[in-house]
Amino acid sequence: MGDRYDRLGWANRTFDALNAGFLILLMLTMIIPFLNVLALAFSSGIASMQPDIVLIPKDFSTEGFVTVWSSLDLWRPLLNSTIVTLSGTALHVLLSSLAGYVFIHPHLPGRKLMISFILLTMMVPQEAVMIPLYVVNKDLHLINTLSVLVLSGLVSGFSILLMRNFFSAIPYEMAESAKIDGAGELRVFFTMYMRLAAAGLATVTLYEFVGRWNMLTPAVMYITDMAKITLQVALKSMIVDSAATSSSYLITTNVRMAGIVISVLPLIAVYPFVQRHFMKGILAGANKE
Repeated sequence: MGDRYDRLGWANRTFDALNAGFLILLMLTMIIPFLNVLALAFSSGIASMQPDIVLIPKDFSTEGFVTVWSSLDLWRPLLNSTIVTLSGTALHVLLSSLAGYVFIHPHLPGRKLMISFILLTMMVPQEAVMIPLYVVNKDLHLINTLSVLVLSGLVSGFSILLMRNFFSAIPYEMAESAKIDGAGELRVFFTMYMRLAAAGLATVTLYEFVGRWNMLTPAVMYITDMAKITLQVALKSMIVDSAATSSSYLITTNVRMAGIVISVLPLIAVYPFVQRHFMKGILAGANKE
């Protein structure tokens, strides 16, 4: 028996060591590219053009950020992305929460049918509805407006069902007691359910914020006015298009990497504020039926 336990202990330690090594390698595949981007962004133009992987800036300089902000006018796409992300995320969270709250009512007529329909929409690939959505937005005269980006993906089946799962964990008797005391549906929703489902709100908010900030396909499809383009489209034009075509104005590597750093900073800044609720939301949402 002792030899058997020794073998099991050795196997467990070996597995733990291999698992730790794999996780370290996986972490390095994420950290090294990010450090490379940072190092090139803070390097001079000539030093950044060297074909090397650098983790420490060469000839430290902030000229890349100055060029991005002044010469390339990245502030306008940044402002457009900020408007679209903040307004779109706020509306998405509100509407998804309202829909999720409706679906927890036990006596809602056709509840199972509507939930099945929402699940069906999650199975339809976005590529299959791109042309119909473009035609609808064109008929509504929304092309080349920021409104079309705000309305794009305004609600999603995933967010609705996720909020429904969180609201279902709150005893429905609490809402009934509040209604007996004279509280209306909106008051019960905002003062009770929205506060008790903070983890769910953080989860949906972070998912939607990241998705809208990185939005590219709708922005390329609906926006052709250069004054209305978003940050990701501007970065695509700066990094991909300028590298594929000849131009009299050379965009150096440090300028491109500075644009990437600027685009990532808001995501890094937002995550610490929602991390605690986000992790709780992921675990709680995974345990709901």
